Amino acid sequence: MAIKEEILKDVVIKFAGDSGDGMQLTGTQFTNNTALLGIDLATFPDFPAEIRAPQGTIPGVSGFQLRFSSDRIFTPGDACDVLVAMNAAALKTNLKSLKPNGKIIVDINGFDVKNLRLSNYPDGVNPIENGSLDGYEVFKIDITKITREALKDFSLGTKEKDRAKNMFVLGFLYWMYNRNLDNTIRFLNEKFGTKPDILNSNLKVLQAGYNYGDTTETFTSRYRVRKAAMPAGEYRNIMGNQAVAYGLIAASQKSGLQLFLGSYPITPASDILHELSRHKSFGIKTFQAEDEIAAISSAIGASYGGSLGVTTTSGPGLALKAEAVGLAVMLEIPLIICDIQRGGPSTGLPTKTEQSDLLQACYGRNGESPLPVISASTPSDCFSAVFEAVRIAVQHMTPVIFLSDGYIANGAEPWRFPKSDELPAIEVNFKTELGDHEPVFQPYLRNEDQVRAWAVPGYAGLEHRVGGLEKQNITGNVSYDPDNHQLMVKIRQEKINKIADHIPEQQLDNGPEKGKLLILGWGSTYGAIKSAVKEMVAEGMEVAHVHLRYIRPFPKNLGSIIKNYDEVLIPELNNGQLIKIIRDEFLVDAKGLHKIMGIPFTKHEIVEAAKKLIG
Repeated sequence: MAIKEEILKDVVIKFAGDSGDGMQLTGTQFTNNTALLGIDLATFPDFPAEIRAPQGTIPGVSGFQLRFSSDRIFTPGDACDVLVAMNAAALKTNLKSLKPNGKIIVDINGFDVKNLRLSNYPDGVNPIENGSLDGYEVFKIDITKITREALKDFSLGTKEKDRAKNMFVLGFLYWMYNRNLDNTIRFLNEKFGTKPDILNSNLKVLQAGYNYGDTTETFTSRYRVRKAAMPAGEYRNIMGNQAVAYGLIAASQKSGLQLFLGSYPITPASDILHELSRHKSFGIKTFQAEDEIAAISSAIGASYGGSLGVTTTSGPGLALKAEAVGLAVMLEIPLIICDIQRGGPSTGLPTKTEQSDLLQACYGRNGESPLPVISASTPSDCFSAVFEAVRIAVQHMTPVIFLSDGYIANGAEPWRFPKSDELPAIEVNFKTELGDHEPVFQPYLRNEDQVRAWAVPGYAGLEHRVGGLEKQNITGNVSYDPDNHQLMVKIRQEKINKIADHIPEQQLDNGPEKGKLLILGWGSTYGAIKSAVKEMVAEGMEVAHVHLRYIRPFPKNLGSIIKNYDEVLIPELNNGQLIKIIRDEFLVDAKGLHKIMGIPFTKHEIVEAAKKLIG
């Protein structure tokens, strides 16, 4: 039977199965393959909250959503065209996100009596047999049986053979979408080169999946998505946490400061520690501390000693670090605090995304403890956003909180990476000696931006007192004087306010300069808002989009932009945090759109809320 090739513009695939089925690896390999072809993409890995939920149950479902397109895209898609369901729980969890007439690829072995019971289907009900999926195109494949048959000559146990099932799925989808196997073959050789049985079993099953599509008469079409028209340059696939690590390395090189990371492992921030630990060739030192307090304290010590001190965490860890953050504010030394947000409170939803910590970042410390807050919007934006956080920290002598979240951290997209000579230098000025008219060192003597000097230990005559007690203005001596305390509180706030003189003015992302509605966002809502506004502008609606990188302080022109619109809508993955700050700062009756489900906004949700607001 002749196979016809169809050209598609946009495809969304969801890989879903038990947490041991390798869906994250499968999705990542398909993503890397897609990126190599120059096709635009966006991903959304969806991890189970428990490290090892009972196999076959709904809480144990692991998913990976990938959208790829020949057009520019900004989200991983509102709904899926293809669902790979390795068991009944995966189907039940994800069927609602599949488009009508979408394709379902199932491993029929995952729909036996045991799996149906574990996924809470009623006795005697099997969704792939009872006609409930008649509105979809269903491909029922005994993936487990075919995998075992392909490996019948391998001296592996059944459990080890079954671990290769994901390679069958990957090989089959490579066939379906006209892909080459080479990048995955290289990956498997690099990963399992010293374990020939595992390497050869995975290669065998990968090819078996490809051959299955080639030789089975069930499939009459193959599909191709063409290369996207993107700005010229060199691209690589990048995940958010990778981009944070690379941005910190670049900032270290451009500032001439040795990077020290003091960190305690916590989801979803741990990958930054893992990535930085691989790059000791750049002089990077990584320290896995015994707890969050030790982690930030070690980073403060590194900054005091003249290094670029960094600590990484998530919301619960940021709470534990709060007192030490206040110490860094009092000392007025550079420090980068990377908060990769997740659902809360307490342990909350460790593997689910949420913009949960904005108010904590801005206000979550004792006393008047101001510091800058910088937010990344996409996985690739993490590079430039954290690079900017370092610049602000070292040039304004202040700790900076950098905000990302689980969606950005684990998501991926093509990144047009800069050359080293395209990155600006980060000027650092250490004080190494007393001035001509300076008989004694005055550690809190300031420049016009209220920034004090960075004096590191080891220089004669520059000895000075450090600690968390209030400092006397200029001298840095301990002071309990009430007038001095008020003065120092005002000075520390003014220093942060003056950073607004050294950041870019806010730009519109899309839409008219004046109109009926401004959609104002921050962080990982960027893609959904951008997609929604593009659609509404194309329909002739007076809707614009502003997305914030600088949250504290705001760009100086933000207030004037807001006043140009009749209504302001602020979508957030929380119960309303930026909206409180905007209302307070600009006295505007902004409206909120709040989603607190551990998953990102869809474009449709933003469009619906915007149209409702402006009638």
